Amino acid sequence: MPGTVLLLAAAPAGKGCLVDAASVLPVLAAVPPSVLSGTDTANVVELADPLEPQAVLTRLRAAAAAPGPLTVFVTGQLQLDRRQRLPHLALARTTPATVRYTGLPWHWIREELRLRPAGATTLLLDLHADAETWEWLRANALDCGRNTVVHGRIAPPPARREVAVPTYMKAVATLLRSGRRPPLDQLHQQALSRIADEAPGLVLTAPTAPPPQSPAVDDPHAAISAAVRSGRHPDADALAARHEHAALRAYGPGSESALHWAEVRADLAMFAGDPVRSCRTWLGVAAARLTAGQAADAPEVETAVDRAHHQWGQIRDPEAARELGPRLADLRSRVPGRRQGALDHVQRQLRQLQTQG
Repeated sequence: MPGTVLLLAAAPAGKGCLVDAASVLPVLAAVPPSVLSGTDTANVVELADPLEPQAVLTRLRAAAAAPGPLTVFVTGQLQLDRRQRLPHLALARTTPATVRYTGLPWHWIREELRLRPAGATTLLLDLHADAETWEWLRANALDCGRNTVVHGRIAPPPARREVAVPTYMKAVATLLRSGRRPPLDQLHQQALSRIADEAPGLVLTAPTAPPPQSPAVDDPHAAISAAVRSGRHPDADALAARHEHAALRAYGPGSESALHWAEVRADLAMFAGDPVRSCRTWLGVAAARLTAGQAADAPEVETAVDRAHHQWGQIRDPEAARELGPRLADLRSRVPGRRQGALDHVQRQLRQLQTQG
């Protein structure tokens, strides 16, 4: 089965830049796609100094939905937003004051990868942190999701007025240019040995092969992923529905367990090509989180509304779009999210739908 590779190099333009992230792309691009992915063939997508977080999200979402192994190479810098103090991958337009709107929230990466099969996703990271984020990392882990294999490093901020070089990722790329991809843990250690003369910072490593499940009864997520990969979308949803109902009975509608399974079902509807059901489910999740007292700018609330908005835009039946549009507009008025003009977009689309009448 072909693999998928996403090469992402991002850093702010101007004096806020801590690392010359894009300098690694020519070296990575010289590696055969099959070596980058560890498969016989692979599709490679390259993002160099992207401007918009939504554009990165779209590419990441498409890569995560592709069958087969996924390898994501990320080079760049981490910054915290001032409101929630959550890590973001800084993009070309990011400044300390605009991180929330111009950076890519790290939890978006985690969320897009969460339904992929265990062991089918690899993150290779060479990240630099500013001083504030470096202090945050002393007490907090960079969460990449439980099913994702992670190798790399996070370096502390370079000296003042200095732009760092992504030496770890360049070492990885140079090793791969030999035409051979060793096991990832060996590749990681070989890359670290090549930069042994510098302090690597925070070394990231996660299990290279999650233990196999015995046929997937112990891990319902693995069984659901297998059903999706084989096109058995009703079976996947039925299994998730059983777990959702069990969580509702045991913990109640506002519990994290019940909300998690509702989110899984919303994603499954998207994979099945049913944006109406996906949108409706995400709207329900967002409303339930707000009812449970979660803040309108909580990452989980924003994610639910953003995904409902995205799926609403995929609906081709005007009647269904008109039905769900007012609910989305109401939530957007309470949860404006990070994309400026999101509420205006919903209202404008609703007006156009009314004229189709």
